[in-house]
Amino acid sequence: MRLLFRPRLCLVLVSAALAAPAQAATPQAGAGARAELAVLETTDLHSNVVGYDYFKLAEDPSLGLDRTASLIAQARRDFPNTLLLDNGDTIQGNALGDLQAQVAPVGCGQLLAIHKVMHKLGYDGAGVGNHDFNFGLAFLGQVTGQKIDAPGVDGKRCAGPGFPVVLANVYSVKTHKPLFTPYRIVEKRVRAVDAQGRALASTVRVGIIGFTTPTILNWDKRWLEGKVYTEGLVETAKRYLPEMRAKGADVIVAISHGGLDDGPYSPSMENGNYYLAQRSGEFGGIDALLLGHSHQLFPNPASTVAQFNLPQVDKVRGRVFGVPTVMANLWGKNLGVVRLQLRHDGKRWRVDQDASTVETRSTQQPDKHYVAADPAVMALVKDEHEATIRYVKTPIGSTDFRMSTYFADVGDVSAIQVVNQAQADYVRSYVAANLPRYAKLPVLSVSAPFKGGAVGVLDYTDVAAGELALNNAADLYLYPNALYAVKVDGAGLKAWLEKAATRFNTIDPGKAEPQELVNTAFAAYNFDTVTSPELSYEIDVTQPPGQRIRKLQLRGEPLREGQEFLVATNNYRASGGGNFPGLDGSRTVLASPDASRDVLIAYVKAAKRLTREANGAARSWRFAKVATKGPVVFHSAPGKLELARAARLDSVSQVAADDGQGKGFALYAVDLSK
Repeated sequence: MRLLFRPRLCLVLVSAALAAPAQAATPQAGAGARAELAVLETTDLHSNVVGYDYFKLAEDPSLGLDRTASLIAQARRDFPNTLLLDNGDTIQGNALGDLQAQVAPVGCGQLLAIHKVMHKLGYDGAGVGNHDFNFGLAFLGQVTGQKIDAPGVDGKRCAGPGFPVVLANVYSVKTHKPLFTPYRIVEKRVRAVDAQGRALASTVRVGIIGFTTPTILNWDKRWLEGKVYTEGLVETAKRYLPEMRAKGADVIVAISHGGLDDGPYSPSMENGNYYLAQRSGEFGGIDALLLGHSHQLFPNPASTVAQFNLPQVDKVRGRVFGVPTVMANLWGKNLGVVRLQLRHDGKRWRVDQDASTVETRSTQQPDKHYVAADPAVMALVKDEHEATIRYVKTPIGSTDFRMSTYFADVGDVSAIQVVNQAQADYVRSYVAANLPRYAKLPVLSVSAPFKGGAVGVLDYTDVAAGELALNNAADLYLYPNALYAVKVDGAGLKAWLEKAATRFNTIDPGKAEPQELVNTAFAAYNFDTVTSPELSYEIDVTQPPGQRIRKLQLRGEPLREGQEFLVATNNYRASGGGNFPGLDGSRTVLASPDASRDVLIAYVKAAKRLTREANGAARSWRFAKVATKGPVVFHSAPGKLELARAARLDSVSQVAADDGQGKGFALYAVDLSK
């Protein structure tokens, strides 16, 4: 029977083969095969899961991952092969993020609201941004599912977001190994065609590697000092790119949380990606570069941002030294798309960088309406969303005046003075109780208009007169910074104020045409302002940066260069954030365990009721008076002139309710001669 069975089996097999001659073997990827892989990027989501402003307690269609989700769905319909990645600054940035990290922290087996959505959307990987360190290493490790082995950190492994989180250039002081998995090679099944145009399926091995800005060591010193150290972007690329290629990566995508800077290269520089792109070819090459951190859009032919107008940076095609590069703005407003054209050389897939294309897609359409939000997102995080609203409605006091930053650039301190008062009061009390050697030094405070219109006409602090709640405090103090105090002398204080005055362009009094007052390349959150009745100074915007501070006086007398002060600020500024002269962490005399926002809340609770005269009218600075031949103009939200009048800014006028640039801003003028 055995002899008879075998021939019958062979006959069956042969018959089956002859009966189906049309079912030839599926073509395999070989020389000449082609495919397209669309790499999709989100960046700087800052916990904006849904389009809602928890400060204003109102829907905001201009932001939110719920609308980006619709762009992602459309991209997946447009492109058969996609890879979805996030660039970091994901878990921090609004009241929802604060609630889940600090007020009602998620447990080890729970996912953050934003990670729940990202998991549902099918992210393939993510990087780590500087703000992701704001809540400490233990929390960051917990929510990313990373077992962090660093001094003083509980390294238990918790539920992660369901996709790899990679970071290569931050190392544990304890182990001298990367804090996170430095890279992952993702096997992506793709649809392709062979050299004859026949459809085939293949696997592309995509290596994703993460970088973050090394300046985290300064900005989050309280969490990171003695626990981690960083490596430069170029040095990290040299270490890992060859290893990724050796392990079979066909494509390498760098998820780098930073921007571009062509200043002299340093391993500690904030935005080292210019050099990462320039030199990556020496170590195996980067096929696509995903940027973030700067809250900008790239490519963008109309951009006037300095970092996109550098040699070998193509802001039209999206290239940095030939590497396809994208930056997808912030808060889910845009989706970055890098369409990599792949060619098989007979051994592996390779990227044709010249044929690849880069674009960004906006949630706001050309007719100004926004794409519809994906309702599944809100359904997924409804409980967390409603809990955040309840949390931010917690009452803390009241105010008899409206506090806003619409005119902070021209002198309105209504939303700044109370922050300075809270900070200075805290430092004085702390010094009296704990640092008697500094008790005789005057205490000043600086704060800035954290929201100054950088991302749209709604991007201003605006707290109505009446009852104050936690959401109002979060609007007045946007970031989860810690309160710090530094010791500086008169010369150092003047240098500090000179740097802050970079917020203004240099005005030529003899020009007849309109001149823009505000230098938007210098962020509003770096426009540090003193609001003390004891200090006064002028800013002469007709002079170049660094030579603008005039008549700097303390208690009516010229400030002496050697006179010492304590200045209340935040950990970001005290540790070097913004690159202010002399502020590198070495001048810190108080590193408070208390968050600046909590200090503000405690101050308002103690005061019970704020008044304009006591808490919103102490202007320390004025523009130096100068007559200009033509108008000096700036942009702000339309219809707010009464707020300038309430702040006694009689030199301000509204020129046009629409500045003509299509973004909803009004055009205002300031008369510098008044």
